[in-house]
Amino acid sequence: MKYRKLPSGLQVSEVGFGMWTVSTGWWGNYSDMEAIRLLREAFNLGITLFDAADTYGNGRSEDLIRQAFGTEREQIVIATKVGYNFLEHGNDRRGQRAIPQDFKAEAIRQATDAALCRLGTETIDILQLHNIHMEQVHDDELWETLENLRSQGKIRLYGVSLGPAIGWLAEGVLAVQRRNPAVLQHIYNILEQYPGSAIHRAAQEGNAQTRFFVRVPHSSGMLEGHYREDTVFQPGDHRSHRPKSWLVNGIKKVEQLRFLELENRTLAQAALLWLLAEDRVASTLPNIYNADQLHEFAAAPDSPSLTREELQCIQNLSTTNFGLEPEPVSFKGTMETISAA
Repeated sequence: MKYRKLPSGLQVSEVGFGMWTVSTGWWGNYSDMEAIRLLREAFNLGITLFDAADTYGNGRSEDLIRQAFGTEREQIVIATKVGYNFLEHGNDRRGQRAIPQDFKAEAIRQATDAALCRLGTETIDILQLHNIHMEQVHDDELWETLENLRSQGKIRLYGVSLGPAIGWLAEGVLAVQRRNPAVLQHIYNILEQYPGSAIHRAAQEGNAQTRFFVRVPHSSGMLEGHYREDTVFQPGDHRSHRPKSWLVNGIKKVEQLRFLELENRTLAQAALLWLLAEDRVASTLPNIYNADQLHEFAAAPDSPSLTREELQCIQNLSTTNFGLEPEPVSFKGTMETISAA
């Protein structure tokens, strides 16, 4: 495993562990013992960043971190998210549909205190606003609340998470330009480079201190390279709701990326290394739901880095949409950039 420092000096593993896979039931059901065993194995492989959210399992993801690392708190980095009103609406959730949010200052303070209690810690390393909208980017009181929480020692750093689906261009660009959060978490991968690439450019051009946590780095598993045209996803799995063309065209794209596979580097590892070729990417958060995946992903930073030629070939393929007809994309959020002034 390799590690990167955020501008504050806080160090995170280049591969992190996103808690949603073991705490929500969306990727299979895990007992506490099974989830904790996987977390401990990740830690033994050098993973130190564990990314939770208070709404994952209605507090369960944070409780699992406390159970797994109660005696090793100082050896891990805890990132969590607040903003969803799961206390009143957590039992109203249907599948993966969103529940109401509450970003009022008092709600954020209460949510932070509750998260600290569940985590069994005095300080959250990175607190993220969970799936913000433009209203939250403009809300000065909200950002003052985060700064107050930091000055009180309840959090070390704060940031934002964009989602749940791909999009949120203006929210990401304006948050970076106006608020300069320590961390911005979003969807970004070889097959879904927009609008993530535009948000990264905004950070670079504005000389922002913001670093990126990248989720869905394998494009919902596509870049692991195991799907076939007859692959069937279980009911309730979010991939089962995608059109058949997503699967068919995705497989065609993946076949053109097979040149990235080496004897000592898998396609899934190459997908993570493509992200890590950018200095502003602090950590990747692949979906981990079994030990084999965990070992493969955790070994990515020690696999051969992508060469300049390989990176250019990926860019050429992306620019031409892999020689395929463009597919309609349903972006979420505000997709027109807005001046920070």
